[in-house]
Amino acid sequence: MFSNTVKYAIKAVLYLAAYSDESNKIMIKDIANPINVPMAYIAKILQDLSRKNLVSSKRGPKGGFYLSDNNLKGNVHDLIEAVEGDDRISSCLLSLSECNASNPCSLHDLAYKEKQFLMQKLKETTLKTLAQDLKEGKTVLPL
Repeated sequence: MFSNTVKYAIKAVLYLAAYSDESNKIMIKDIANPINVPMAYIAKILQDLSRKNLVSSKRGPKGGFYLSDNNLKGNVHDLIEAVEGDDRISSCLLSLSECNASNPCSLHDLAYKEKQFLMQKLKETTLKTLAQDLKEGKTVLPL
């Protein structure tokens, strides 16, 4: 359902949520290994997310990436949209450009309501909520 880039972005942001803060920044090399993502690839993703204010970063000897309180207010939908744009998650399952109720693809009626429900949940779920669930052991981070 999600591209590898989105999966990597979510894993990296959750890793930052669990192990970083403004006083404990994490360098790319220390993120890439634990989440099993190539260093250059995760660097590109995190730099892009930093430019879009979904993660924070600081250059220099005590620099690295972290999630600020403001970053934690972001939602999962914003993260996915920042990585791939809205088209990927809202598009037709069969990639029809004009799929809608009056011109449905073969899977439209089967999936439309569930996709709308998922989109709403992604918008309602903050990074802070995912981080809390992770810290409380309710979920796991696939490392």
